[in-house]
Amino acid sequence: MKNKLPLFALAFTCMALSGCTPTTTSSEDIATSETPTTSASEEKTVIDMVGREITIKPGSYKRVVCIGAGALRLYSYVGDVNILSGVEDIDNESLSSRPKMFDGVARPYFIANKDVFSKPPSCGVGGPNAQTAEAEKILSCTPDIVISEYEDVTKEDALQEQVGVPVITVKYGSKGVFDQSIADSIDLLGTIFGKEEKANTLNSFIKSEKDEIVSRTKDVTPSKKVYICGLGNWGTTDYLMTSQNYEPFNVANITNVVSGLATDGVQKIEKEKFVSIGSDIDVMIIDSAAVKNIKPKYKEDNTIFSTCKAWNNSEVYLQMAYNAYYTNVELALVNTWYNAKVVYPDLFTDINIDDKTNEITKAFLGKELATEIKAYPNSFGGYQKIDTATFFAS
Repeated sequence: MKNKLPLFALAFTCMALSGCTPTTTSSEDIATSETPTTSASEEKTVIDMVGREITIKPGSYKRVVCIGAGALRLYSYVGDVNILSGVEDIDNESLSSRPKMFDGVARPYFIANKDVFSKPPSCGVGGPNAQTAEAEKILSCTPDIVISEYEDVTKEDALQEQVGVPVITVKYGSKGVFDQSIADSIDLLGTIFGKEEKANTLNSFIKSEKDEIVSRTKDVTPSKKVYICGLGNWGTTDYLMTSQNYEPFNVANITNVVSGLATDGVQKIEKEKFVSIGSDIDVMIIDSAAVKNIKPKYKEDNTIFSTCKAWNNSEVYLQMAYNAYYTNVELALVNTWYNAKVVYPDLFTDINIDDKTNEITKAFLGKELATEIKAYPNSFGGYQKIDTATFFAS
């Protein structure tokens, strides 16, 4: 379908009535100082990430709203956060009543921009329990474009009719930072906001990082079997939540100990399955999202890891939260470097994980954030080898 919208149709009327104004708070985000590379005078038809054709005016947008899990994160990588005219409550730390399930977990896009995010009015509650867009709140923020991660075509079309401005759907995909959907979403945002150069630079950076990891590990004959756990939904994940097709392992030529499952996605295996593969687990990597759920289970039964070779040999490691209001894309990339360094230490002696974290967050967000990431309560001190005698007992 093709939706040609007059960009002034409803937004300017609402602007006059509501009195909402865009924020002017300064930001260190490198996107804010970039001169648009596309003329704002010509219309262009783009296809969003759910196949909808939408007519836009690249580089013309001055009032932006992002809705749905991860939409604001992707926008923060490319766009100017200072022109946000509304922010979901979950990303506005100044509010007393808001979803707070992610407040203890490091989300780099939020860390880099939380002062800016606290200024605009609410465009909706947000969070994993918000399954539909709040059209009235969005209208009150008078955006001239909406970036959405709600992937239902019918609902996106209906929302576009309601708000009278383009609603552009972005998407993540199952392979995290290496998923083509993320690259395409970044390119799409670059086109819309006249930030093609920044989008191209970021996608090239991701590719070069992936290529470097592949180059270092491709000729190795893997000798260790590795178990990754703690993936999936925040609040429900634990040591049994894993994946047999974990993309960072695929990229880094790491042998996944889990196989034979019915599906490839993130899923919970049976306790019996974990026990049966325990003697084959040479290395266990735990995503920090699972720690708060593993601790009470370990205190209740400290034998849950007794059949795990990696646990008994103190070969257990902590990576940063892969998922928190969708994928922490930049941390997924750092995790891949860390996974590779843990399994193949001799190939990555030159890599300091704090330095790599700073390099990656600066590329994505314009800021070095390693120190802040480690300081978050649910980072549990950051990337590290876990002391199996004390870590879960405390």
